[in-house]
Amino acid sequence: MSYQVLARKYRPNSFDEVIGQDHIVQVIKNSIEQNRVHQAFLFSGTRGVGKTTIARLLAKCLNCMSSDSPTSEPCGKCESSIGIQEGKSIDFLEIDAASRTGVEHMRELLSSVHTSPSVSRYKIFLIDEVHMLSKGSFNALLKTLEEPPSHVIFLMATTDPEKVPKTVISRCLQLNLKTVSRPELCEHFRNICKKEGIKSDDESLSLVAKAADGSVRDGLTLLDQAIAHGSGKLDAHEVKNLLGTIDDSLIHELLESIVDGRKEDAFMTLSEIEKLNPDYESLLKDLISNIHEVSLHQVIGDSNNESISNIASKIDPQFCQLIYEIGLNSFQKIHTHPSPREAVEMCLLRMLAFQPVQNINEGDSKTQKKKTNKAAAKETKKEKQIVNKVVHENEQITSSSWPDLFNKLQLSSFAKNYFGNLSFVKSNDKNIFLCGPKDQLDIPKKILSEFQDKVNEKFGKIEVVLEEGISSSSPNKINEEKKLKDIEDTKKELSNDSEIKDFLNEFDGQIETVTKIKN
Repeated sequence: MSYQVLARKYRPNSFDEVIGQDHIVQVIKNSIEQNRVHQAFLFSGTRGVGKTTIARLLAKCLNCMSSDSPTSEPCGKCESSIGIQEGKSIDFLEIDAASRTGVEHMRELLSSVHTSPSVSRYKIFLIDEVHMLSKGSFNALLKTLEEPPSHVIFLMATTDPEKVPKTVISRCLQLNLKTVSRPELCEHFRNICKKEGIKSDDESLSLVAKAADGSVRDGLTLLDQAIAHGSGKLDAHEVKNLLGTIDDSLIHELLESIVDGRKEDAFMTLSEIEKLNPDYESLLKDLISNIHEVSLHQVIGDSNNESISNIASKIDPQFCQLIYEIGLNSFQKIHTHPSPREAVEMCLLRMLAFQPVQNINEGDSKTQKKKTNKAAAKETKKEKQIVNKVVHENEQITSSSWPDLFNKLQLSSFAKNYFGNLSFVKSNDKNIFLCGPKDQLDIPKKILSEFQDKVNEKFGKIEVVLEEGISSSSPNKINEEKKLKDIEDTKKELSNDSEIKDFLNEFDGQIETVTKIKN
C-alpha cells in the first residue's frame, strides 16, 4: 500500500478536529442547529488553513442521513457521508475553478441545478478557487446564486476574495478563515508525532511551526519532509539544516554588534552565519523580527529573552526604529537584487552607517589587547597632558568663547543637533551649565553620554548640567547668523560687480535674499 502523506491522512473528519478556526465552526454549528442554513457560503483565507476541508465537512453535515434534518455532528457512516468523504457522492459536485474558467463550463454546471438530488437531502456544489472564474462565468452564476432551488447549496472557497465580484460576495455568507497560531500548530504536530510514533522535541516542532507561517497544510508537508530528512525522527539540528534556519543566538550577536557600532564584529558574525548556507531572505526576516521584539520590549517589557532585554536596554528607541525601517526596505527589495547575500550586506552597512553615537571610551577590545606596554605608556602620558590642560581651558569658557569651543568637540550630527540648540550659562571647576526650553532637554541617554565624554576629553573631568531656560545664543543659532552674514556680504559684493549688474539687467533678474539656512 502506498504511503499517505500527513496532510491527507490527518485531514479533519469532524469539526472537533479542526484547529484554529473556532469562530467559523461556531457560526456553522449554530446555523445548522437553528435551521438557518444560508443558500451560499464563501470561505476565504490563505492557503492551507482549512477552507475546502470545512466546506466538505459542512456538506457532510447537511447531507448526513442519520437524522431527519441536517446535523452539526455527521455520523460518517451513512451513504452520503461516506460518498462525500471519498469523493464519490453524486449529489456533491466539487469543481476546480482554475481549470474550468469559461462560461460554457458554468452553463453546463447550472443546467443540472434544477435536477433533484438522487440519494441525499441537498445537491451541493463546491467551487474551489472561485476567484479564477471569468467575468462571463460570474455573470452566468449571479441569478442562480441569488435564487437557487431549495434543494441546492453553493459552497465557494478562495485565497483572493478581492478578485471575487462584489455582486457575488453580497449573495453569500462570507466566512474569513485566519492563519493558525504557532502554539496551536506546535500542539497539533506534537499529537501527530505521537500517533505516528515519531520521536520529536519542542524546538524542532517550533521550527516547523514557524516555517509553516500559519498554514496547517504547509506545516504538515514540512513535517513530512523533516521526518524524512531526520531518518524517521525530528532533531532540532537537522531541522535547522533542512529549513536553513539560523540559531537565534547568532541573530542576537549580529544585532548587538550593529547596536554597538562594531562593524568588524558584525561582519565576522555574518561570515559565521554564511557558513550555514542560510536562506538570506529568511535571515533578513529573522533580523527584522528580532528588532521588532527589541522595540516592543522597550515599550511594554514583555520579553523573557535575556538577549532581547539586554539589547533593548542599550539601544536608543529612535535608532531602533531607524534600523527597523532600513531592514524592512531591504527586505522589500531583496527579490530585485541580483545577489541576496549582497542585499543583506548592504542592509548591514546602512544600519552601521547611521550610528547615533561615536563612543570614544569603548574601543575594540581585541585591538586594546594587542597594545604593547610602550603604547600603553604613551597613552597614559597623553592623558596626563590633557588633565594638565584642564585648568587653562576652563578659564577660557565664557558665553562668547563657548560656540567656538563647542564646534571643536567633534560631535556626531545627532549630538550637534541636540546640544547645539542649548545656550551656555556658566561654568566652574566642576560643572558646565547649559540651558534651553523644556522640550529640548529630553535628550537620549546615549547622546548625553557622548557629549559628556567629549566634554571630558576637551576640558577634563567636568559635569554637564542642563537647566530649563531661554536659549538665546546657542551655537547653532550663532552659526546660522554667521552664515547668513557671510551670504549677505557675498550678495553685496556681487551686487557691486559691474558684470553681474549687466547680467541681471539683461535678464531682468535679481539675487535672491536668504533669510534661513536649510539643514
